[in-house]
Amino acid sequence: MSETFPCAWAPLTDELYRNYHDTEWGVPEYDGRALWEKLQLDGMQAGLSWITILRKRESIREEFDWFDAEKLARWTPKRVEKALKNPGIIRSPKKIEALIGNAQAYLAMEEAGESFSDYCWSFVDGSPIVNKWKHFRDAPTQTDWSAAMSKDLKKRGFKFVGPTIVYAWAQAVGMVNDHDVSCPRHKAVQDMTK
Repeated sequence: MSETFPCAWAPLTDELYRNYHDTEWGVPEYDGRALWEKLQLDGMQAGLSWITILRKRESIREEFDWFDAEKLARWTPKRVEKALKNPGIIRSPKKIEALIGNAQAYLAMEEAGESFSDYCWSFVDGSPIVNKWKHFRDAPTQTDWSAAMSKDLKKRGFKFVGPTIVYAWAQAVGMVNDHDVSCPRHKAVQDMTK
């Protein structure tokens, strides 16, 4: 039996990162609201490291009304100013404004009877893409389908959804299994889709 190793991007020395890798990253997510929340978190990461988002995630969730799109869509400039005083979040006015606009775009899809989950999963034909990379650096940072999804999301009014953000998010929500083949989570995640 060959020896297995976890993905190198999640160092054993960082418990928060390891827990995220071992319990969340790559697990197929089908709940539309959860998919939307995770897309917003990936958008907040732009220009930052993912560990920064993980360390602030609970504060971000709390400040942004637990990603309740109906509440966020109604945020006023005064509410934005209040959020910008919170050191526990990513204090970027552009990212907060994008979050409000993204909540409105998400709600517009819902109001039109369009399932956000079905929409997202349609870009991978409804089933996770299973890659077999030897090292996480072998994985692409974007693909034709992540570029297509990015373009369509932008057309719908979403922001901070470039093709690289979309691909990283798809890895996180299990639309793509990019765990290294030597990582025990590669098979575990793949087994969740059967």
